[in-house]
Amino acid sequence: MELLRKWLGHPEDIYNLLRFKMGGYRAVMPRMDTVSYEGCAGGGMRFAVAGARCSRHSQVRDYCFFSPPRHAVCIFYLVLRALDTVEDDMSIPLDVKVPMLHEFHSHLYQPDWKYTESKEKDRQVLEDFPTISMEFRNLSKVYQDVISDICHKMGVGMAEFLEKKVDSQREWDKYCHYVAGLVGIGLSRLFSASELEDSIVGQDTDLANSMGLFLQKTNIIRDYLEDQLEGREFWPREVWSRYAKKLSDLAKPENIDVAVQCLNELITNALHHVPDVLTYLSRLKNQSVFNFCAIPQVMAIATLAACYNNQQVFRGVVKIRKGQAVTLMMDATNIQAVKAIMYQYVEEIYQKIPSTDPSSNKTQQVIASIRAMSLPGSPMASRHHYSPIYLSCAMLLAALSWQYLSTLSKATEEYVQAGED
Repeated sequence: MELLRKWLGHPEDIYNLLRFKMGGYRAVMPRMDTVSYEGCAGGGMRFAVAGARCSRHSQVRDYCFFSPPRHAVCIFYLVLRALDTVEDDMSIPLDVKVPMLHEFHSHLYQPDWKYTESKEKDRQVLEDFPTISMEFRNLSKVYQDVISDICHKMGVGMAEFLEKKVDSQREWDKYCHYVAGLVGIGLSRLFSASELEDSIVGQDTDLANSMGLFLQKTNIIRDYLEDQLEGREFWPREVWSRYAKKLSDLAKPENIDVAVQCLNELITNALHHVPDVLTYLSRLKNQSVFNFCAIPQVMAIATLAACYNNQQVFRGVVKIRKGQAVTLMMDATNIQAVKAIMYQYVEEIYQKIPSTDPSSNKTQQVIASIRAMSLPGSPMASRHHYSPIYLSCAMLLAALSWQYLSTLSKATEEYVQAGED
């Protein structure tokens, strides 16, 4: 009944879930089917890349939609997945882990290297690393150079933050660069190397870095409680120390007001990347590449809008709805639509800005800059306004289709998992 009540509150989700299932997903990608490890890397182990759950550190999960050059992107993913597994594995002593992270890129050129002592759930990528490295060496040298370089830089960065916490906002940017910005830079260089995109896409590392930082900061902000429960801290001390003595104090009921103010300040920080995101996306020419890059970004802005000024961030999980997610996936297929989506969600944030919030002026300013790059006259901005007749029909459809939609919701999970997580 809870699911039914949720859909009755958002009848447009029913229509969009059906539209997605009945063929709307083809607008997102010509082939959205799960890519297996076997088909991607030639090994005997099936590895569902498109639906794989990755930890937030590597940020590859936000780039789960495949785009040409598919094989190079697939190997890039698997290499970073293996690197990230090393970083995540708390059973590896630091005196072993640090050199591993520094030298991991060199293992790409060592046919027999593998690591069989990992305790992580994704340890198979380390145990079967010879298959991955073989496929890496079969790539064109231009792709090898990109993947090896990004792997090296990311490994060094991960090692740097193993024993230190994120203190300043500058260090927050630096950490996000290592674990997400570099992914954006690497993908951009692959797109340009394939000649699917102009060389400027791969050369402008500042914009590519912002693409990754926007996604990473969104995940860090949203995952406050989960990280606290698992003993991780990624919110910058420079910000949260103005609101509490310890980061964990923000979860205490008596601190909820200042906790929300801290949350709003970090969301305002993340929003500063949106103009760069729009500029980056406006340069893309290839439709598959555009979809690949745009979908995680619109998921992120929707997530920030849901989190802004929301006490639930400190009490549980804040996620966008499945119907909302598939709508974004189907709509974000051109730059004008993406601008309209960004405009819609920053307007949603704007309407929730408390007059007493310490960051209210900064939030209003960054929203003004995003507005200036968006197109408020687009039809996308009003796509959630439905007539009473449509709403009535949608509600009736919800009641009549209860069993089918429950199955449908589960079936679409693989398509929207990256955006929701």
